[in-house]
Amino acid sequence: MLSRLAGSVFHVGSAVERAEVVARMLDVYVARGEPAGVEHDRAVAAELRAVAAELRAVVGAAGPANDPDRASTIDSLALDRHEPASIASAVAVARDNARRAREVVSTELWDCLNVTRSRMPRKVAPDRAHEFLAWVRERSALAIGVVEADASHDEVWEFFTLGRALQRCSVTARLLASGLLDPESGASWTTALRACGAGEAFQRGRDHHTPGPEDAAAF
Repeated sequence: MLSRLAGSVFHVGSAVERAEVVARMLDVYVARGEPAGVEHDRAVAAELRAVAAELRAVVGAAGPANDPDRASTIDSLALDRHEPASIASAVAVARDNARRAREVVSTELWDCLNVTRSRMPRKVAPDRAHEFLAWVRERSALAIGVVEADASHDEVWEFFTLGRALQRCSVTARLLASGLLDPESGASWTTALRACGAGEAFQRGRDHHTPGPEDAAAF
């Protein structure tokens, strides 16, 4: 495979994974996560800003966090097309790189990414944030499923999977090193496992509901 095609397929996999990861983290830590309560409460607003700043560091967002509320945080990290770490940016990167690699990318994957890009909204109401983020995760899962089900496990599959895997390794490592995680708090580990998409997998086969830090970290 030509290096330019390999690079484009790699970036498609990385961007698809980034969209899914950022959507899950926004859902867990901002849309449905703590802090809960009235947005204008100063303590709640301050805690939300701290969470947003840590989340930006985890997903590699550029620039300082200045989001005053949940809606602004979601607008910035989900819909801002000028923010390289946002969902909208990741979807655009995936689609553009798939276009550059059309000679090796399947029609099904191209159609999936093209439709996702065309349906990305410019604005999302705060009470629809969870629904939107779930849609992003579903579209990412569809793209991954198309590659896994319809593509031969050749170099295209390998570079796509490599892009996904390295993106996931990077974000997971940043999460474990971030202030979003309190190493001594079982509840914090539960939230982190959910943010990694590993909450149910961790609990399956275990009798306790709150993970111990060592067990969760090892998992």
